[in-house]
Amino acid sequence: MGTSNPFASVSRSLAGTPFARIVYRERTGSTNDDAAAMLGDDTAFGTTIVADEQQQGVGRKGRSWIARPGSALLFTTILPRELCTDDLWCVPFWTALVVRDAVQSFGIPCDLQWPNDLLSGGRKLAGILCVSRVAGASARVGCGVGINVHRLPGADTGITPPPAFCDDTAPVDRAALLVQILSRFATRLSLLDVADQIARRWEREAGLPGRPYRLQRDGERQPFEATAIALEHGGSLSIERDGTRESVSLADARALR
Repeated sequence: MGTSNPFASVSRSLAGTPFARIVYRERTGSTNDDAAAMLGDDTAFGTTIVADEQQQGVGRKGRSWIARPGSALLFTTILPRELCTDDLWCVPFWTALVVRDAVQSFGIPCDLQWPNDLLSGGRKLAGILCVSRVAGASARVGCGVGINVHRLPGADTGITPPPAFCDDTAPVDRAALLVQILSRFATRLSLLDVADQIARRWEREAGLPGRPYRLQRDGERQPFEATAIALEHGGSLSIERDGTRESVSLADARALR
């Protein structure tokens, strides 16, 4: 027998916005996979798929996203309109800004880390991974988000470095957090038309320029230290390393905590 829907009130809270359609799944492979399968359907615009448990949740480069059932807010929101394909790179940064603002509204401090993480106390609190369906100059997008909310027994077993959870700092109801995020999606949707404004805002809130980063390029064994300078158009990170400025592509490197 299935459990009751812990997100039943979210649709009512979002009535009148483009994000009022909520699809709850107690268990699924991946909300991103579910959303990707819906991107060709015009009726799916604005839909959020939220799950208590993902059995095949993944992050960047196919890395596993591990979360005990009920411990995390796991959802993918299909944006309510198409975007310009050339601006797809800015969507994860826009999503990160919105999620950070919503989390901080509960009194939980968190930092943006390039390319797609939110940290609290230097530990990973949330990750973002978007999916898209491109048709020429336009694209449909699903914004996938995973936020560690409740530190249940064994919630961080086998995860190195150990993650942060919202309730390390303050109690948070997952449905209330989802409402805060989707409400901000609605009010900030127009920002997606100005990709470079998103980049400049992300820089400011991420503490750039001057923030130290420890980076590792895919295929290289040794990480390196650098100073982040700017977020480039396209999503690459401009850094200064050993007195030389260079660009690090989000497709071939990651930041280490």
